[in-house]
Amino acid sequence: MKKTVLALLATLVLPLLSFAQEANGEAALTIDEKINSFFEPITKAIESVVFVSIPLGEKLSIPFVLIWLVVGALVFTIYMGFIQFKAFGHALDVVRGKFDDPNDPGEVSHFQALTAALSGTVGVGNIAGVAFAVAIGGPGATFWMILAGLLGMASKFTECTLGVMYRNVNADGSVSGGPMYYLEKGFKEKGGSWPIIGKVLAVLFAIACIGGSFGGGNMVQINQATLQLAEITGGENSIFYNNGWIFGAIMAVVVGVVIIGGIKSIAKVTDKIVPFMVGIYVLGAIIVLGYHFADIPAAFGTIFSSAFSGDALYGGLIGVLIQGFRRAAFSNEAGVGSASIAHSAVKTDEPVSEGIVALLEPFIDTVVICTMTALVIIVTNYGGAGAEASFHGREVVGDIGLTSAAFESVISWFPAVLGVAVILFALSTMISWSYYGLKSWTYLFGESKTNEIIYKVLFCGFVIVGSAISAKAVFDFGDAMIFAMCFPNVFGLYVLMPNVKRAFNDYMARIKSGEIKRVD
Repeated sequence: MKKTVLALLATLVLPLLSFAQEANGEAALTIDEKINSFFEPITKAIESVVFVSIPLGEKLSIPFVLIWLVVGALVFTIYMGFIQFKAFGHALDVVRGKFDDPNDPGEVSHFQALTAALSGTVGVGNIAGVAFAVAIGGPGATFWMILAGLLGMASKFTECTLGVMYRNVNADGSVSGGPMYYLEKGFKEKGGSWPIIGKVLAVLFAIACIGGSFGGGNMVQINQATLQLAEITGGENSIFYNNGWIFGAIMAVVVGVVIIGGIKSIAKVTDKIVPFMVGIYVLGAIIVLGYHFADIPAAFGTIFSSAFSGDALYGGLIGVLIQGFRRAAFSNEAGVGSASIAHSAVKTDEPVSEGIVALLEPFIDTVVICTMTALVIIVTNYGGAGAEASFHGREVVGDIGLTSAAFESVISWFPAVLGVAVILFALSTMISWSYYGLKSWTYLFGESKTNEIIYKVLFCGFVIVGSAISAKAVFDFGDAMIFAMCFPNVFGLYVLMPNVKRAFNDYMARIKSGEIKRVD
């Protein structure tokens, strides 16, 4: 099995590394074409499965992966008794350390685990993705985005509880957890043919996670950060223009220094970067919204009315709903299973406590940050361009440029700050995804220092590759692999959710009885 998986990964990795050696100057275009031609058939094959669409009438269709994630979130919400509302207050207490025990097994605190996982989801998608959703789905997409974010909180609770419940605590005190482990160990408990099914699903998840860590969690992030850096440092006159590998090499060193220390080192960085970058971005949004304070009620009115009426310009009600759900699902990754890998490293012997902390992720990522981005765009009249112009020109302005224009209409210098934020978002996403990919790699090939070094070197190499190429097929491949993770994961959550519900009921009973003591 290991040899087969390694051969598959080598088939995907080696062409990129060999092409990257030539990636500079005029040769870059040729290299991009070579890489695209190699990856395009592979990417199309994977996308045809992962993003297969269900037709809705003559003009609209919805990706099945979106149905899979949103229906799963709804099921978990109902089954867990609307856990996202019932346990929200307790989640704040736990993340503040009110129930911490320093002697519990694990590597990081509840707060550090939360920021490490958040750094993997809070990224360019919160800035550019929301702009795209509002540009092509209209203001009403914001309502469905918020709803999907709220539902996703139950998915995060379920998968992150299981992540801690079935994690491995290694002899050196390090921890390995995530869907790979709860799919294998949880299904094994059921007996019969379940252990075989669980092992197959775990391997499929791990392969997809490794592919996603190299692509969507690495190359896509550094590529967007490089483009933004070139833009704010002179455009075509920038030293980084057509020389993105320079920035890539610098970032590879930074990423390497951080990830070499494992999750403890990653958490020490993310627990500072995430609050800082989110704070800057939210502060900028508050300033813009404060300037347009009188327009906020009308903006919410437009969001609610267009959410249910569905302007024909945006494809009607179903089109608006799809765009909102798509942005939420693609932003907070609830149901994908990635976050449970980071949360598994938490210092606790109460799996449910970390699941409750994890439900804060979609709230912060989608309900707060994505919603504020959408409001900024709406109250500034799409950066002064207007809704219809943004819709028709969505390939140009329906991206980070639209968000930047919206902020710039009130804060003239904010695009430079936004550029820095994008770089920080990219850095934090890369270091978190390096951990997700590493744990999937060691699950497949074994826990050893050699295997860890091999993966980390490969990951840092891809940072340079991603900054120097613009091969769309590679980036699409990375995104497809990330969402391929949700199929085995959500299926596993359906099978194992009774275990989570029993654990939650027991945990809350012990909280009420005082058996689990609060630390003041």
